Amino acid sequence: MINVKLHGISKSYIAGKPVLEPVDLEIASGELFFLLGPSGCGKSTLLRIIAGFVAPDSGQIFFDDTDISMLPPEKRGTAMVFQSYALWPHMSIQENVAFGLETQGVKGSEKKRRVAEALELVQLTELAERKPPSLSGGQQQRVALARAIVVNPRLLLLDEPLSNLDAKLRDSMRSEIRRICKEAKLTAIYVTHDRKEALSMADRIALLNNGKIQQVGTPREIYRRPANIFAASFIGDCNFLRGEIVKISENGCTIRTAAGLMTAKEFQPGLAEQDNVSLMIRPEAIVAGESSLNNFTACADDESFLGEAGLWQLQGEGFHMTWLALNSHSEKSTGARCFHVDPENIAVLKS
Repeated sequence: MINVKLHGISKSYIAGKPVLEPVDLEIASGELFFLLGPSGCGKSTLLRIIAGFVAPDSGQIFFDDTDISMLPPEKRGTAMVFQSYALWPHMSIQENVAFGLETQGVKGSEKKRRVAEALELVQLTELAERKPPSLSGGQQQRVALARAIVVNPRLLLLDEPLSNLDAKLRDSMRSEIRRICKEAKLTAIYVTHDRKEALSMADRIALLNNGKIQQVGTPREIYRRPANIFAASFIGDCNFLRGEIVKISENGCTIRTAAGLMTAKEFQPGLAEQDNVSLMIRPEAIVAGESSLNNFTACADDESFLGEAGLWQLQGEGFHMTWLALNSHSEKSTGARCFHVDPENIAVLKS
């Protein structure tokens, strides 16, 4: 396992139009680290720069304390899993997995042992003699992982590896990939545009947009305390209430909004009284009924039934929010009702 440090990595394909503005990142040894963002944000370019497939315009890449910026891809000790698994259909599963070892000159009993260990790790030992066309999409993905892991890479790179799978299979493969990376004791960097993948799998996430890192943190940190409006809306569904800070104290801040006075326990550094802000409230953070703080009245109607929950539209005087109510199979009354939000579940963001 290695740690990875990026210092000032930038890239432009067209002069004056940067794909990546200077990026600084540090990825800990053994970490499953995600590069998350919309299409065109620069995440895949950054992964390819780390792999050595694309040369940066500036900056340095360190594996542990060694500058590998000028090394060709084959000298970096990385392995990559692509969107398309690139399995040879005429070869058996074990032959596909062994291919990387053969290019390294590993032969005989050593090759056989390492292939067997890799197949056992991805739970495909019994399918070793079969060929890729006879496997499901999830099984093919595990073969691609085994082929990458068997060469003992210093760093595993994954470029949207689940994008070709259907939704149900993606869900099951998330936990499998995390298990495999942790059991193999790998440092891994994973690119995706899928927030559910990132939230459910990552140790930490770097959220990118327009070539810039917007926020780095654990899934819970980014979800509960987003750095800005983009981070809040990209990482999950949310409501925004515009308002003005009327009071700041050691217990938090109070904001005047169309829904009434709202108190938030935490807020971003640099905010001051009379600043215009946006309050971020997740739909599931809204609770029916009164509390000592943050009460508001709204009409609940137009439910979207989701099975285990219902997504309701809340219309108040001068504001609109969505409310995710669990156990929505029980009838809920419509019309004007009182709701509240816990101060810990409000993020105060610069407008």
